[in-house]
Amino acid sequence: MTTSLSLVPQTPALSLPVAQMRSVFQPVEVERKLSRLQEGNAARDHDPLRAVYERMLERGPERFQVKPSGVPDMAALYEQLPNFTDVLDDVKRHVALAQDSRDGLEVTPMLLLGPPGIGKTHFARQLAELLGTGMSLVPMSSMTAGWLLSGASSQWKGARPGKVFEALVEGEYANPVIVVDEIDKAACDAQYDPLGALYGLLEHDTAQSFTDEFAEVAIDASQVIWITTANDERGIPDPILNRMNVFEVQPPSPEQARAIASRMYRGIRAEHDWGRHFAPEPPADVLDLLAEMPPREMRRALMTGFGNARLARREQIEAADLPQAAGRKARIGFMQ
Repeated sequence: MTTSLSLVPQTPALSLPVAQMRSVFQPVEVERKLSRLQEGNAARDHDPLRAVYERMLERGPERFQVKPSGVPDMAALYEQLPNFTDVLDDVKRHVALAQDSRDGLEVTPMLLLGPPGIGKTHFARQLAELLGTGMSLVPMSSMTAGWLLSGASSQWKGARPGKVFEALVEGEYANPVIVVDEIDKAACDAQYDPLGALYGLLEHDTAQSFTDEFAEVAIDASQVIWITTANDERGIPDPILNRMNVFEVQPPSPEQARAIASRMYRGIRAEHDWGRHFAPEPPADVLDLLAEMPPREMRRALMTGFGNARLARREQIEAADLPQAAGRKARIGFMQ
């Protein structure tokens, strides 16, 4: 349920002032659950569950549901993420539908399919920033992935709520970005399917009454913006694939990779006071080496390069300042 409109702060680069309040759970249901615990003289084992209910009532059910006031200028994102053009086009379409209306922003769940290190998780963070909402990361390669999404029963020792519950109850937003990272790595066993919760969560109607196994209270997760990432779609069940828009994200071209490296160099230099000791642009041979790396490795290599150049009292990074592996090791995702 949504209530009256309110405003959230604007940022200089993005105009995102439109927000409304949405209830993500019913306090009456929480009060009823808490009362049953107290009336039954529950054992101390239920103290964590009691604390969760008390926390829910303390925070209240309303969260910000944010959206851009219009179609934002996404030129910087297209430049920063040149291999995500199709995905950004899809986001822009959804934003256009929600503008000039009382409707919330509804983004079809998406799967970003591609090799490691090409910026899939970075894209998710940038999307959350663009939309003005929060982001939670759920790594499905974790050994405890079975309860990560939907929580574990309070009957189990050490049980706790899942990431969806935490994002909505402990967070500030009714429509956070939740990234299910490496969904193809989720390990199923005979007792529990870690992806089972997604069958309902990725459907708008059923997500309105998602029940975490720990809290056993219905949560409205229908506004969550879902981004999943994978290296290989063959490990993902077809019913889940069918609930998402699938985007095959290609590695940046050599030219795009050089542009990403150059922009990252300038960004790091501008972010730090010590950046004033360095030249505004890196030399061509340094860019050539950086362009051979996945974007996630570029920053680490640049920080090493800046440090080595500073030790040598030079204002310019040289190729020899970069990690030695940069010039010798072929990088996954950048072979043509």
